[in-house]
Amino acid sequence: MTTSSEEAQPTAAPYGTPDAPRIAVRGEARLEVDPEIARIRVTVLARGKDRRAALDDLTRRNTTVLDLVKTYGAAVERLETGAFSITPELKEKGRGERINAYHGRVHITAELTDFTALGELTTRLADLDLTRVDGPWWSLRPNSPAHKQARQQAVKEAVQRAREYADALDTTLAALVELADIGAEAPAQPFGPAAPGGPMRSARAKGAEATDAAPLDLEPQRQRVYAQVNARFTMRPPQL
Repeated sequence: MTTSSEEAQPTAAPYGTPDAPRIAVRGEARLEVDPEIARIRVTVLARGKDRRAALDDLTRRNTTVLDLVKTYGAAVERLETGAFSITPELKEKGRGERINAYHGRVHITAELTDFTALGELTTRLADLDLTRVDGPWWSLRPNSPAHKQARQQAVKEAVQRAREYADALDTTLAALVELADIGAEAPAQPFGPAAPGGPMRSARAKGAEATDAAPLDLEPQRQRVYAQVNARFTMRPPQL
């Protein structure tokens, strides 16, 4: 049995009514733009028979790398030191905890916005003793205008698609009912690590012959920006 209040409530019409038909469309945009940031990772190594000697070598090489990166001034947007370790290497043969050598390692990350300086810096870093360079990884800033451009283009594409449907029925759009990102109501998913744009690895052993290597000519990898929206419109009743 239904009450009078329940009978008075209008029923939901998710697909519209004959007086206000609805159109549901999806708008998409795919852009290719130049990267804004390049990230490289530098690993500084040291090895010595004595713990203090290994630590001193690691400290000196770490300072050399940091000083070199800092000479590029405003071209370096971020410079960070990551994990540091000094690890003993036990002898394979013999009894007891006899140590053969100590291995030191420091990870440094640098982000650059000047890609001309990037090629020169990576070459100079790779020319240092027991220094490994990985990267570059190309990316856009989270607030890059490219993201806004893609979203706006996706909305315009949705409106254009809805108009084309309405035109096919010899009518026009009346109002926007809903506009939402794809999956906007779904639980947020954690972001995975960014894919490398073009890995470059280089290292030079201690005592290797130093050469005045020409700066690397690095071609920035174009970044793909993608946006999707769902849109619902009402249109004026067509004459069928």
